[in-house]
Amino acid sequence: MDMDNPGLTRESKLVLGTLVLAATVMLLNETTLSVALPVIMDSFGVTAATAQWLTTGFMLTMAVVIPTTGFIIERLTTRQVFITAFVFFLGGTLVAALAPIFPALLAGRVLQAAGTALIMPLLMTTVMNVVPPSMRGSFVGMMSVVISLAPAFGPTVSGFILNYFSWNFVFWFMVPFVVFILLVGVKYISNVGESTEKPFDIISVPLAAIGFGGFVYALSDIETLMAGSFVPIIVGVAAIIALVAFVLRQLSLGKRDQAFLDLRVFAVPGFAIAIILVMVIFGLLLGLVTVLPIYLQKALLVTTAVSGLVVMPGGLLQGLAAPFIGRLYDRVGVRPLMIPGIIVLAISTGLLAWAAYQRFGPIAMAMLYVLFEVGIAFGITPLYTASLSSLPAHLYSHGSATLSTAQQLASAIGVAILVAVLTQQTNSKVAAGAPLVDATAHGATSAFLVATILAVVAVLLSFFIKQAKN
Repeated sequence: MDMDNPGLTRESKLVLGTLVLAATVMLLNETTLSVALPVIMDSFGVTAATAQWLTTGFMLTMAVVIPTTGFIIERLTTRQVFITAFVFFLGGTLVAALAPIFPALLAGRVLQAAGTALIMPLLMTTVMNVVPPSMRGSFVGMMSVVISLAPAFGPTVSGFILNYFSWNFVFWFMVPFVVFILLVGVKYISNVGESTEKPFDIISVPLAAIGFGGFVYALSDIETLMAGSFVPIIVGVAAIIALVAFVLRQLSLGKRDQAFLDLRVFAVPGFAIAIILVMVIFGLLLGLVTVLPIYLQKALLVTTAVSGLVVMPGGLLQGLAAPFIGRLYDRVGVRPLMIPGIIVLAISTGLLAWAAYQRFGPIAMAMLYVLFEVGIAFGITPLYTASLSSLPAHLYSHGSATLSTAQQLASAIGVAILVAVLTQQTNSKVAAGAPLVDATAHGATSAFLVATILAVVAVLLSFFIKQAKN
């Protein structure tokens, strides 16, 4: 990252550099277990449904903690938030590495998620506080490299480790890096902005936990609903009630400038539409990156290694393109980049549906996924920058927390919708007597078509984003 611009002090460069390094390790960690789940299942003798809680539990914890980060970042210093996050993350990594039973491994993942949930909003808030407006697009673009590349390399790194070591070493591998970053942060992280004495609202915490956590759980458990269980419906209704109560509580507290998550960000023109667009884009990204490997492995019968290689070029290209897109944003603003990007995104999802219907092979799917990631890159970086730049400085932390919460909810929604469509359509074809490979190809085609519809909605919404140059 180029930190040599005279608009930044040496202190700001050190803080930003350390936070970016921290985010890199934490985002890499998010996807490392994807290829390790079968090994963990064999090691602990658990089913796939049980092992999947290592992912679901991570998402649930993120959904519960992230809404609180606006308050935490305002209440504590940058240094205090950083150290707290890394103590949680290091503790969780050690617990997971030493786990003798599956619940201990799950507890370690929960602690890791709590630390991860604090770092990303802290990084975004710090950027908005220390980076001059004319440079924000470039910095958000460079941050997108981390957001794109770190998760993309997670399965590759863990796959390499698992070739030579047991699953525990997926966590042991991270420990020295986590300790190093923690020590660097202790030395160089200083406070950015001013902390406040805002009172802690004890009612908001359980409402946020039940509302956001319950919503993610209900979506993650949608397959049991399709199997006849009413548990997701009960949890979902309770989550909606809690979310309504949470919103009303925050509106009431906001009148006294004491909101836990300040919803006045939605009163800023354009921010609400930007949030919806961010949710659609992230929902499509996580949904497609989940459905595509299933199509490749179950319909085309390729190996897990091949399916991983199919999605990697797109992630790499998105990460490499993001800094250049950020610099373009600083020159031309949001609309000239975002609108064409989302149009490309919609075209690519339609082509993926057609390719799945035609049973195209890995190379063709990799090329189309690259096109999809190009659309993501041109859409998400300008949207991030424009949405946060539209806020007044005192709402930066709450805007960052809102964006991060929206991403987490969108990830759960996108995966739930597309996987549910794929599962339902696949099962219906199997019940009609079709071979599993044909049924899976049909299910994937249906999921990609639903993604295309969502992408077209995003195209229509993109025209409502106001042009703004910083």
